[in-house]
Amino acid sequence: MLKFRSLGSGSSGNATVVEAGRGSKVTRLFIACGFSLKHLDARLGAAGLTANQLDAVFITHEHGDHIGCVRQLALRERIPVWMSRGTHAALGESELDGLFQTASDGQAIDLGELQLMPFTVPHDAREPLQLTCSDGQSRLGVLTDLGHATAHVLAHLGQCQTLLLECNHDPDLLAASSYPAFLKKRVGGLHGHLANADAAAIARAVRHPGLQRVVAAHLSKQNNRPALARTALAEALGCDTVAIDIADAQHGTPWIEV
Repeated sequence: MLKFRSLGSGSSGNATVVEAGRGSKVTRLFIACGFSLKHLDARLGAAGLTANQLDAVFITHEHGDHIGCVRQLALRERIPVWMSRGTHAALGESELDGLFQTASDGQAIDLGELQLMPFTVPHDAREPLQLTCSDGQSRLGVLTDLGHATAHVLAHLGQCQTLLLECNHDPDLLAASSYPAFLKKRVGGLHGHLANADAAAIARAVRHPGLQRVVAAHLSKQNNRPALARTALAEALGCDTVAIDIADAQHGTPWIEV
């Protein structure tokens, strides 16, 4: 069985647990560590987990809302941390006392009950990656923090049963916001973040009979509204808005089976 739970998603911090397997054969992956160690432990506790139950960490890129306490967590729990060479260089980290593992575009990672496939995305970071996660039966696509979808991105999402998909902003709300001009340009640019309509276009492009669920993630508190994200995705998928889950900043999501 493959399932996941967002522990929080937004510019204030991001973290997602992905779990595969049953009984004594369970593998748990932590994607991003964008909170303080104290808050991360509390959010894990709310999910019924402790940090020593994590088997690996995957860091998509070096921005603060994704790296947070990764060094402290890895060293305290002796957990291997996967990230690209570019992300590692941007962080200026050492080899994390032997815990650093290299993730590369198109190179599968076998974590036992869970298999990962990283892929590059256009974002304003050194070597950003997103990924799919599979237990051999079902596949979850994780796609946040990118400015637009390339053919390469879409190809990796084509056979997913569930998507955790960025719906960062509404362009009109962004334009009217108090953000300075340079930040508006960055967020709305080709290497920034996905607008609701961009996310909807991705969902429409990768839609297939086996796609069962799309969860909207990384919503901007100031520049988006859950109802706008739900409407855009529901129209793209031909479903009711109540079928679209939101991974919010405070609570994330409940456990969702893929």
